[in-house]
Amino acid sequence: MPARRRIVLALTLAASLASPAAAMEQVSFPSRDGTMLTGLLAKPDGQGPFPAIVALHGCSGLWTRSGRLSAREADWSARWVAAGFAVLLPDSLRPRGLTALCNSRERSLRPADRAKDALGARDWLSAQPFATADKVMLVGWSNGGSTALRVAGERAAAGPQGFRAVIAFYPGCRVILKRGWRAQAPTTILQGLADDWTPAAPCEDLARQGGARFVGFPGAYHDFDHPDLRLRERTAAYSQRADGKVTIGTDPAARTRAIDEVMAILRRP
Repeated sequence: MPARRRIVLALTLAASLASPAAAMEQVSFPSRDGTMLTGLLAKPDGQGPFPAIVALHGCSGLWTRSGRLSAREADWSARWVAAGFAVLLPDSLRPRGLTALCNSRERSLRPADRAKDALGARDWLSAQPFATADKVMLVGWSNGGSTALRVAGERAAAGPQGFRAVIAFYPGCRVILKRGWRAQAPTTILQGLADDWTPAAPCEDLARQGGARFVGFPGAYHDFDHPDLRLRERTAAYSQRADGKVTIGTDPAARTRAIDEVMAILRRP
């Protein structure tokens, strides 16, 4: 798709949301590592300025195999737009010739690299008249959640040109736990306590030692906030199980609680 082309994507919504679809625009902006990225932008009607959210996809990327926007990202984006937020979804993979990272142990793109993408997205939003420059939040899922934590630990995350809040869904925490990580911006980790892909225990330790908030959901697995993902097993490069498989799927109770948690964080002054 050519840059800045207007496209309309069908978004999966909860019944409480007002609209079944939202307009999204493809935009381009540079990562802080110099890579020209593409992303999807959605925003409420009107001129703004609006508080904004940079939302980072997981290791599967922003798109499904059929070329549709991931249902999780679509669902959350529509919810946030309905609540009055502009949403920017950077694509860290396709601009680099990648499609997915989940099954690769030797990854050419790691959370430390993607942190520059998040900061580049923040830089771009700061220059847009529709965005409130000092009210930008960062959200990430899985690999994107690990990236969000990397950003949250950097000095660049603090202050009016940083992020008002950082939310990490089921990130991997073992690596940064060993590096003396401390949150430089208000940070919340949302994790299923049964997660066998990115286990909860290291993230609980990270939050306790690094000044973040940890919210655990009993019995919930990876992707618990997905709008409609059947509980199933899949293979992955990293797993807590001897057979190399991981469990993914929606947990309705955890999803409902997570929505409430996230919206409460975003509404804080």
